[in-house]
Amino acid sequence: MIGRLSGTLAEKFPPEILIECAGVGYEVTMPMTSIYALPEVNESAVIYTHFVVREDAQLLYGFANKIERKLFRLLIKVNGVGPKLALAVLSAMSADQFVSCVRHDDISGIVKIPGVGKKTAERLLIEMRDRLKDWQTSSTPVTDSMPVQLSHEDTFINSYADNSKGDATNALISLGYKQAQADKAVKLVYTEGMSSEDVIRHALKSML
Repeated sequence: MIGRLSGTLAEKFPPEILIECAGVGYEVTMPMTSIYALPEVNESAVIYTHFVVREDAQLLYGFANKIERKLFRLLIKVNGVGPKLALAVLSAMSADQFVSCVRHDDISGIVKIPGVGKKTAERLLIEMRDRLKDWQTSSTPVTDSMPVQLSHEDTFINSYADNSKGDATNALISLGYKQAQADKAVKLVYTEGMSSEDVIRHALKSML
């Protein structure tokens, strides 16, 4: 089990990163909430990971801290929720925001997440209620950890993939949004000079 990676952030291409540790480059998929916490490329980073082995792939999911990873692990235990949907949840809102939705039965906030219909939202509320009963919320970040996002099973390349608008659109599609939704949200929030992370952050807010 690979539980943590410490090394140099070699590449950042939301929702994935490449982190080099002792000469080995690891591709890691992370939620956007974690990607926002990443340092600049070529700087040192530490991320907490969850390792998934499938018949056709071995995947690493990364998180800025142990709290996000813990919630991810609880989410994928819910019937019908896999890693991709769990990452979409953690990209749309912070761990504390999701816990607040569960505690207040806020189904309207959860159904706005791509891939989460009313039935899935109801299942999340019911199954997560007991699991999060003793959850301690905290806004204090873990300083020795860094984030990244989604998976190499879904790679999207479009005509503007070489700029922040295209990168942001591709990342939103990877998170489960439709092409039209992603295009509209990016167009709405984009201003010249914005980084792809800032475009994604504001686009996600506009859709919630």
